[in-house]
Amino acid sequence: MSLPPIYDHHRVVPAKTFDDLKVGDRYPLPSRTLGDGNFAAFQAVSLDNHPIHYDVEYCRALGHPGPLAHGLQVLCFTAAGAGLFPHEIGDALLGMIEVKAKVLKSAYPGDTLYPALEITELKRQRTTGVVAMRAWVVNQKGETILDGEHVYLLKL
Repeated sequence: MSLPPIYDHHRVVPAKTFDDLKVGDRYPLPSRTLGDGNFAAFQAVSLDNHPIHYDVEYCRALGHPGPLAHGLQVLCFTAAGAGLFPHEIGDALLGMIEVKAKVLKSAYPGDTLYPALEITELKRQRTTGVVAMRAWVVNQKGETILDGEHVYLLKL
């Protein structure tokens, strides 16, 4: 199903096809400073009630300055929909087909996270194309705290 023609008049960026994409294309995503709301919202969605994610005194007793952001929470900040990539490819996006990530450092309340995506591989198939993207998050100290990969399927 295609979007109505009027959609083209409201594009945020010019449309691209699979063949317009290039290895090395970068997509910075909005920065976020972690606050109590982020932790509470993720706890509600994930149902993860381990005290390492919400009990300040428990965390301090373990030597942490505060609660640790859940690794999946940090990964969520790399969602392509927060940036321009899905706006460029429009209705060619069939879906995400793979995601993986390594959590390299902890993130705490007050940390500011800077996520980004970069195309690392393009595989043309008969009727579809596969786009692999490096996904990473850097904190306010310039430390990479998450490094991973997203893989998307696009129609040609």
